[in-house]
Amino acid sequence: MHNIFTLCNLRHTLATSSQLTDMSHLYISAAHKSSGKTTVTIGLCAALREHQGVIVQPFKKGPDYIDPLWLSAAAQRPCHNLDIFMEGEDANLAVFSSAMAGADIGIIEGNKGLFDGLSVDGSDSNAAMAELLQAPVILVIDTRGITRGIAPLLHGYATFSSAIRIAGVIFNQVGGERHEGKLRQAVEHYTDIPVIGAVGRDPALEIDERHLGLMPSNEHQQSQKIIRQISDAVRQSVDLDMLVSIAATAPDLPGGNKDRPQVSPDIRIGIPRDAAFGFYYTGDLDALQRAGAELIFFDTLCDRQLPQVDALFIGGGFPESSMQALEANSRMRQQIADFVEAGNPVYAECGGLMYLCRSMSWNGKICKMAGIIPADVEMMQRPQGRGYVRVEETDAHPWPHAGKQGGEIPAHEFHYSRLKNIAGPLKFAYRVRRGFGVDGRNDGIVYKNTLASYTHLRDVEGHHWTQCFVNFVRTCKRED
Repeated sequence: MHNIFTLCNLRHTLATSSQLTDMSHLYISAAHKSSGKTTVTIGLCAALREHQGVIVQPFKKGPDYIDPLWLSAAAQRPCHNLDIFMEGEDANLAVFSSAMAGADIGIIEGNKGLFDGLSVDGSDSNAAMAELLQAPVILVIDTRGITRGIAPLLHGYATFSSAIRIAGVIFNQVGGERHEGKLRQAVEHYTDIPVIGAVGRDPALEIDERHLGLMPSNEHQQSQKIIRQISDAVRQSVDLDMLVSIAATAPDLPGGNKDRPQVSPDIRIGIPRDAAFGFYYTGDLDALQRAGAELIFFDTLCDRQLPQVDALFIGGGFPESSMQALEANSRMRQQIADFVEAGNPVYAECGGLMYLCRSMSWNGKICKMAGIIPADVEMMQRPQGRGYVRVEETDAHPWPHAGKQGGEIPAHEFHYSRLKNIAGPLKFAYRVRRGFGVDGRNDGIVYKNTLASYTHLRDVEGHHWTQCFVNFVRTCKRED
């Protein structure tokens, strides 16, 4: 009854007050990465939606495509990314406020540990984001090999910063009732942190991991089955009523409108969204549409005909896992190559860059790709570039940003591939100031009206790349 009462009050408040800009929310974090917080967050989103009738808005902190795919599938609502490195506090608040419209509860999943980040002062950490959003924090603790020791761990996290509030803990990977009893006894005796639940060890709840993290849900054929299994486990082992009550203690936040004026669509951008390519930020796709683009999704593996479009945006993904299918669809490869050669605008990120090269090699196999970029792709055992980057545009950039000149653009990269057998000199759109890119100094290969880069951009305040690209597409269309 308490859960139903809380939600009814929440919905009544929303219906009677136009002043509110966001609703109840909480932050799911951990002591360190690989604690199972993504699995737990997926379960919470699905359990609240399926069994409690709650409209859940998921968020992910930091540069990440894979977790948001799972969270979107679990909540049945597009996940949005929040990132202090990429843009300022006001912009993050605006993203949060805008995405929360129509939702009952916001669930933000952190990355890595609660206090982890690039800066030693923690200004870009999960704790900083939780403080910005004034979100009560729920810690997911991997309890394998720990009993009484959980008490000083939680005590340290709870007292490290007075700016955040650790409002509860969820035990994960619990070894059984006896293990859970010892954990609860220690936490209740030494701390005042509520125990929200205890999720037991279960191989059925594990999501296969890849070199970028979790296997993307757009590729996993059994993703919905896995989400249901996780949801059932979380519903049975986590006190959802208590969780909703904690989320409702989050205060109202200052609002803001990140949305730019909507422009009537006058161009069409083709976007592959399939098992090979699926890394697109919800905010970027929304920004492309607001700028006047109609988004036409297609499948590079199965479709035999490239749709009638004015430009292409080929995002990242795992093309190496589908390289034989990509090679087999020679008609699509040729049509995309012809599209590039005809001078049509193309923007390709990471996996898209790999697809435009001559060939791709992985696990002893070599497959033909589109053949536009005069280089071969080789998959390596270790990352060749990872994390946040800063790049600076060169004169070769086909659609340069119209903002501050000489400024560095915050972005990110994560790739296990490298280019080899590069034929002839290349034109680059970026000088790499932080990161690796293609060769440690340059990134963004430019060919005709195509830009292919290992750098992943985000449409953020100070760098609205989507608007620049759409304007470039319009210019090319007028010149045809």
